[in-house]
Formats: sequence, structure tokens, C-alpha cells
Amino acid sequence: MEQNIFSLEGKVIVVTGGTGILGNSFVNGIAAAGGAVGILGRNQQVAEERAEAIKQAGGKAIALIADVLNENDLIATKQKMTDAFGRIDGLVNAAGGNMPEGVLQNDEDIFKMDLDGMRKVLDLNLWGTLLPTQIFGEAIAENGGGSIVNISSMNSKRAVTKVLGYNMGKAAVDCYNQWFAVELANRYGDKIRMNALAPGFFLTEQNRNLLTKPEGGYTPRGESVVRQTPFKRFGDPDELIGALVWLLSDASKFVTGSMICVDGGFSIFSGV
Repeated sequence: MEQNIFSLEGKVIVVTGGTGILGNSFVNGIAAAGGAVGILGRNQQVAEERAEAIKQAGGKAIALIADVLNENDLIATKQKMTDAFGRIDGLVNAAGGNMPEGVLQNDEDIFKMDLDGMRKVLDLNLWGTLLPTQIFGEAIAENGGGSIVNISSMNSKRAVTKVLGYNMGKAAVDCYNQWFAVELANRYGDKIRMNALAPGFFLTEQNRNLLTKPEGGYTPRGESVVRQTPFKRFGDPDELIGALVWLLSDASKFVTGSMICVDGGFSIFSGV
């Protein structure tokens, strides 16, 4: 029987940010494609609940409790992952997002913005991608190769108001994605690939208050996003699974340094 090149059967993959909203779709999608998944996040209860649900459904999963900015945490979870499954074949750097102190409101003085807050968001998105790659990427190399997927954003290529730290963080991730992909190829040939998945606008805990009203409906910002999206809606987190599984699977063996947009057309629409 011919092998399904889109399958993740036999692959062992760590997902940082695995306790988030998008992370939930990522870990379930990987498990459904046959991969063993490490659900890495700071919320132990959520990580364990998600791992248990995957196991109950016949999949393989483990909860990994760590802060992506804490190197010792990451080293400990790498050991836990390799103890459980013997190796690591893939990494999804899904930890990131925004926070209230990284938002500049329209009525605030641009020259008095919270620079520490902006830096905190920048660090989370950039170093929260680099550090896990240093730790888990080493295990991937030791295993002979695999795939690393970073999470980019529409914010990385175009100015999205209010969220400077997030814009800078994701732009830096895009630069890193290309640079590191080339350096991996220089050292490991086609054995280790790095690509980025760039979601359009999906409702998460970090942006929900910016885009929707508590009583229902969109904020003016949410309405602007929908107007700028040719599909005229936000994305559903499960709509990211296909592209993610493709990037992690052998079906994308000749793809590296790429950014795949899953955005309902947001990135290509001029607004006219």
C-alpha cells in the first residue's frame, strides 16, 4: 500500500502555546493525523485535559508544563518528551500573542507609550520562538531531521494599529524564519526544514476584546478587519490544521523558509 505523505503517523511533535485557542486546533489536528503530540504551556490543567482527551480518542499526547522564555523549563520538558516517545521530529512555535500593556489606544500620546509593555510583547513573540527552537531543534537534529513551523501573522508585513510590540515581534519572527531556514540547510541539507504559518484574523483570548463586543457583534476595529478580508469573516481555528499538517509532513519535503498565509485573502486585498 502506498504511503500517505500527508500523514504524521510515527512523528513526535511539540507544540508550544498548546494550551491556547489556536494551539488546541494544532494539537488535535496533529493527533488526528497520527502524530504524538507534546502540549506545552503554562496552564497545567488545560494541558493535561487536552492530553487526556486525545488519549481517550485513541491518540498519543503528553502535557508539558513550561514557560517558553525559561530555558530550564524547556530543557526539562525536552527530556520528558524524549523519555515518553524516544525522540522529537517536529516543533510548532505557537506561543505568542499580545497583552494589554502592549496596546496603544487611539487617545493615548504616541510619545508616552508603554515601551516596557511593547518590549514584553516583542520578547514573548521573538524569544518565545527562538528559545524553544534552540532546545527542541537540537533534539530534532539528533534524531536525523524534521520540520519546525513558526507562527507568523498579518501584522508582520503591514502596519496594524495599536499593537507595535506584536507587529515588531512577528516581523522579527519572519526574518528569523528565513535566516534560520538557510542556516539549517547549510548545515543539515534537506534534513531540517523551517517554515512559517501566517494566520489571518482568528478570535483568541488576546484579541477578543479588541475585535468583538461583550454583548455581541464587532467593535469598529473588528468591522475594519472583516471589511479588509475578502471572505468577510474571521477564520475558524480548525481551518489552520490543513496547512500546518502539510508543513509538518513529508508532503512538503522541498519547502523551507516559506510563509503560508491562511487569511481569507486579507494579505492580498488592497481594500479597493
